[in-house]
Amino acid sequence: MNFQRRSPASISADALAELLSGSENDRLLFLPAKASSAAIAEGLVSLANAHGGLAVVGVTKNGKPQAAAAPAEMQERVVQAGLLADPPLLLPSPQIVEVEGIPLIVVQVPPGLPHIYSLQGRYLTRTAGQSRPLTTPELRRLLFDRADAGFETTLVEGASLDDLDRGQVRRYLETIHAGPQEDVGQLLVGRGCVVTTANDDYAPTAAGLLLFGANPQRFLRSAEIICVRYPGPEMSDEFVRQEIGGPLGDQIRQAEAFVVGNMRRDMRIAGIVREEVNEYPVAVVREAIVNAVAHRDYSIRGEGIRLLMFSDRLEVYSPGRLPGHVTLENLLDERYSRNEAIVAVLSDLGYIERLGYGIDRMIAAMAGLGLPAPEFVETAAGFQVTLRSTGVSLVNRPSQPLPAPPQVLPISHSLLNERQEAALAFLREQGRITNSDYQQLVPDVSAETIRRDLSDLVEQNLVIRIGSKRATYYILK
Repeated sequence: MNFQRRSPASISADALAELLSGSENDRLLFLPAKASSAAIAEGLVSLANAHGGLAVVGVTKNGKPQAAAAPAEMQERVVQAGLLADPPLLLPSPQIVEVEGIPLIVVQVPPGLPHIYSLQGRYLTRTAGQSRPLTTPELRRLLFDRADAGFETTLVEGASLDDLDRGQVRRYLETIHAGPQEDVGQLLVGRGCVVTTANDDYAPTAAGLLLFGANPQRFLRSAEIICVRYPGPEMSDEFVRQEIGGPLGDQIRQAEAFVVGNMRRDMRIAGIVREEVNEYPVAVVREAIVNAVAHRDYSIRGEGIRLLMFSDRLEVYSPGRLPGHVTLENLLDERYSRNEAIVAVLSDLGYIERLGYGIDRMIAAMAGLGLPAPEFVETAAGFQVTLRSTGVSLVNRPSQPLPAPPQVLPISHSLLNERQEAALAFLREQGRITNSDYQQLVPDVSAETIRRDLSDLVEQNLVIRIGSKRATYYILK
């Protein structure tokens, strides 16, 4: 995939001729030389409400240039067309480009414009190479994407501060080193997690429930991750499935643990050292999960994040197309956050960097281990990241260190013993720990002591117990 930075520079005659040799698409519009201002306005509005693109005036529907009288007159018609939109569509000056000796008018509609544009009360968009009216759900999502306040800052009907987990809030305050004199309510207002009501009370926003809710899915049912592991390269009737709910931080940890627990491992000898080789770099898996959780469109109902594991690949699908002005072409260069409050808190907790350079690290880490580059695809209603495995054998990969994973928990805990500190260090590196792993870390203690240590970590809300009996393992809380 080509990730070159898109340039707003003027288009050359050769480049335009190449575009005309193809066909119309979501970002390319052909208009005849005699198109009225209203017809041009319809096309420009549809591009502006979608992902931007180019409109070429003076060609047939097949892209063949048409002889026109005065290019300056066509140019003026394009400018007037933009003014017919509500609000007025102020675009870069239309460019005159000659193809086959015929002057054509090219107008660029930038992606991620700040408004939603209508034409005589109609809100239009562009899909499958056609202009069409926006549906009500599409219009609602576009309002959230382009408004100053998105869905995450809206109040959730029926929710109150009692629906927040005070333990989650307390641990967050400890993480950001909030002093005892801090007004917790105002601090969370500043984070976009609660708002002040008309009677000077506090109420949680969607972001507050998602980040700190005792049961966020009670109010936002689709705010979950569906994890499925299939044995082969396609979906089948045989699978392992886990539905992950709770606050977003817990979802990230449990989804990562699902992948770690279900991906293949192998052993190889590097010099005189035996080392474990994972099917996918854990740091890259974590980045894909965190990005899906942080940037998905939570206003979309009926669909959650899907994490699907196959024998040859891992797919992470997130509801909601790329936000703002971000496109597949400028994904590495541009930054835009649909959920600023969620990103800020996840950043405070150590999950995500606000500067957003995770994708660069994903590509570098996969290449460093001899794996194919991550694949990024925008679907009709979402965004998907695919990580490819190398196949059956894992031992022939180059041995290179992965980027260090972010530290989510503090390095030490005053209430823990040295064995438990070692267990947490193991968890931060490996993602999960079993009784057998713990026994190898501290071989001189009894099985009962190990059981008590792990139970104590659960009671202190530092780890989560997954499974039962011999299948039991623990992940970071």
